Amino acid sequence: MGYVHDTHCSKFIPPTLFHVGAVGTWTQAAGAVAGTICQTVNDANQTSTVNIPIVIPSCSTAQTGSLLKSVEVDFTIRAGALTALTAVFNKITRGANLGIAVVAPLAFTYDTGHDIAAERIDVDEHKMTLTLDEPIWLLNTEYCLVELTIDQAGATDVIDLLGAVANYTYRV
Repeated sequence: MGYVHDTHCSKFIPPTLFHVGAVGTWTQAAGAVAGTICQTVNDANQTSTVNIPIVIPSCSTAQTGSLLKSVEVDFTIRAGALTALTAVFNKITRGANLGIAVVAPLAFTYDTGHDIAAERIDVDEHKMTLTLDEPIWLLNTEYCLVELTIDQAGATDVIDLLGAVANYTYRV
């Protein structure tokens, strides 16, 4: 009997799956490039929290399913730099029988183009890669969210969230 062990799997996560929270006036819109979509916000002087669900296969058997390695977040900052943009990588263990879920932050490293705060907030097109310091196998009792905190500087800044890509090994 054969098995699959693919170390180069990726999954696109569209911006329509992002949870943009209650702060700011977020809009699902056409992207700046024809044929693309985004979540966009241009309100001044606010801090928004955005959660990106990492939707990849999991399994009830240890070390099968997906070994999550990294997540790439694509975004564009237009018309004015942000005050700050930070990320948190969370693993959530589901509560059994309606129990309370447990959230545990995971250690990660920003890519070299985003490891300094000033690089994450400049007016530009960004592909920010968050690489887990220790990749994790996801059980079917767990899931991950990448949480972005976006602190806008003023009336001229606009951010478009274009999507994300989860990179993982798939084994069954």
